[in-house]
Amino acid sequence: MSTKLTPEMLWRIRAWPGPGSVAGRSTAFMASGPPGPVMAIARGMQKSPFGRSLTINPDLNKFGMNSPYLCNNALMIDWQDLLHFAALARAGSLSAAARELGVDHATVGRRIASLERSLDLRLIDRRPRTSPLTADGRAIAELVAGMEENVEAIRRYSKSAVAGLSAAVKISAPPSVAAHLLAPKAALFRSKHPDITLTIAGVTRRAALNQGEADIAVRMTRPEESDLLVRRIGVMRFGLYAIPAVAQMPEKDWAFIGYDIGLEYLTQQTWLRSLLEGRPIVFRATDVFGQLEAARAGLGVVALPAFLGDGEAGLVRLPVAIPSPTRDLWLVTYPDLRRSPAIRAVMDFVTDIIGRSCPLRDVADAAS
Repeated sequence: MSTKLTPEMLWRIRAWPGPGSVAGRSTAFMASGPPGPVMAIARGMQKSPFGRSLTINPDLNKFGMNSPYLCNNALMIDWQDLLHFAALARAGSLSAAARELGVDHATVGRRIASLERSLDLRLIDRRPRTSPLTADGRAIAELVAGMEENVEAIRRYSKSAVAGLSAAVKISAPPSVAAHLLAPKAALFRSKHPDITLTIAGVTRRAALNQGEADIAVRMTRPEESDLLVRRIGVMRFGLYAIPAVAQMPEKDWAFIGYDIGLEYLTQQTWLRSLLEGRPIVFRATDVFGQLEAARAGLGVVALPAFLGDGEAGLVRLPVAIPSPTRDLWLVTYPDLRRSPAIRAVMDFVTDIIGRSCPLRDVADAAS
């Protein structure tokens, strides 16, 4: 998980006597104070089995800004415990949460146990391969998710408020786009914007922008989230490729290279299957780079993005009877980040590079 809070960024929730409190024992529940992530969890705690009389004091000087804990009288909650629990709630197991956070599973287990002690609640059922949430765990997970979203909104606001071009910007993109389109142009971008540090993550899954995994994403499906800024910036086209020796073989003797069986749903893989006509797929890989290397070795015919296959000197493009598929490429970010000059510069860079290599209109169509 990428959300990291320093102690200076944390608030302390303090409990104050509410109406109806008698001899230090609260008989009424209240949660009031400034809106935001702290109040979100405060109201949730008010309704939970360990609920107490909660008032969020609006005087920030009384919040204990140097404390790494969320505090409710004797109830002390370490924010890192909450972050580890949130990862477990998403991933479903200690090992999967550990991979997401970049720690070992024992650390996740200790953090969850610490949170359970703090709350005096059992949050997960400990099973050999999974750690399903209890009813209390599901309730707390929902509250923590709201806190994460608010913290990420604060991060985006602070980033967008920076007026200059000095910033670190992270882009998430499909591996082939990241490695073969964006990374080779990084030096050109730096020559124009030396104060912007780029990070380009080539990932097959969708980066969670609401968790700060990236500032800008290039996606191959249109996002459904209504709060995102979405722009169609290119069209990825595909073709069939092979080394000349394979291309010269009778078509009936062609063997094919494809995706792993778990990725049969991909548009390009569906197209490849439509071309088989009884011919075999003799090699499968989980990514396009493994397929490319197999094709270079002469193993068979492969479906590749045109910008990748056309640029390979050792491969030739093969004629096909069935029109090749296309995939739209979408640029995605949050609207508030666009106020940042650095973010705008990176968005323009990505749009220009992809627009040149994957134009919205096919060259053949444009010429006709």
